[in-house]
Parts: sequence; C-alpha cells; structure tokens
Amino acid sequence: MKTLINDIDHILLSEEKIHGRIAEIGAEIDSYYADRDTRVLLLGILKGSVVFMGDLMKNVKIPVEIDFMKVSSYGSGTTHGSINILLDLYRKDLSNTDIIIVEDIIDSGRTLSYLVDYLKLKGANSVKTVTLLDKPDRREVDFKPDWTGFVIPNEFVVGYGLDYDEKYRALPFIGVLKPEIYS
Repeated sequence: MKTLINDIDHILLSEEKIHGRIAEIGAEIDSYYADRDTRVLLLGILKGSVVFMGDLMKNVKIPVEIDFMKVSSYGSGTTHGSINILLDLYRKDLSNTDIIIVEDIIDSGRTLSYLVDYLKLKGANSVKTVTLLDKPDRREVDFKPDWTGFVIPNEFVVGYGLDYDEKYRALPFIGVLKPEIYS
C-alpha cells in the first residue's frame, strides 16, 4: 500500500471525518424511516459503494435488507449517457419495499437519475438515494441526492471504495490522485 499512498497528492477527507458523517447519515435515515411499515432495502451500486455501504449499514438502527446492482455508464462501446445494467435487482416484494440506492460518488447524475426512474417503473414503493461524495460541478442532469456525505470539488479522488484502474479502493481515506498517474 505504500506505493499507492505515494500516488496521492493530498488527503481530501480523513477516515475519522468520513466515519463521523456516516454516523450522522445513519441517524438521518433512521429518523426518516422510523414510522414506516415497509421493508427498507439498501441497494449498493457495485463496486465503488461497497465500503461506504458496509459502514452505513452499521450505523442504521432500523431493520434493513441489502442487495446490489452493477451498472456501467462508461467504457468501450458505450455512447455518452447510455446506462447498461450488468446485474439487475430481482425481488417479488418491490411494492412493499423502500429502496435507498447507495452510491460512492455522483458526477454527471445520469446513472442515479436513470436508476431512480427504473426502480420506480419496476414497482418500488419508494426510491431514495444516498451518496458518500457529490460533485455538483459535473452535473449534466437535474439530480439531487436525498442524503449526501460530502460535496467535493471537481478533483480525481480515490480511496474508501473509489478506484482508478481497480487500484486504491482499500485506502481508508478519500485522497486526490496525482495528475501524472491518470494523465
């Protein structure tokens, strides 16, 4: 991991700061869903949200279930703005399920905007979103998450589940990657 740390220009968010905000979000979710009779599902978007979702579910005290989807909006052969669902959500009880989509970072907003509409069309009782990081300066669609950990500047960040070329996910903080690494 020492070589990975050498690729970090500076730490944007410490592990302690991240954990403190996640505890606050957990309490906010508890409060919001306290009087509901429906099932609450934390729906992680693979792979980046895994670390955030793991810590979030430890801080939510109401009963929650977990599941995952895998979605691609980038890559070869993908036109700008198209969303590909690689792993879908299959549940028979969607009409009695309040879904909270758990995402690591929101840039353009296209993926989450699409997923919210998609899950509503599939019959979910409700669909809310929570993201660890939000980059509103990169927004291409009108989308605002329901819960946000941190609003950050338009910098290339890694760590705490976020990667570059499948590296850096295990860093316990959010760091800004040195430009020479990804240029």
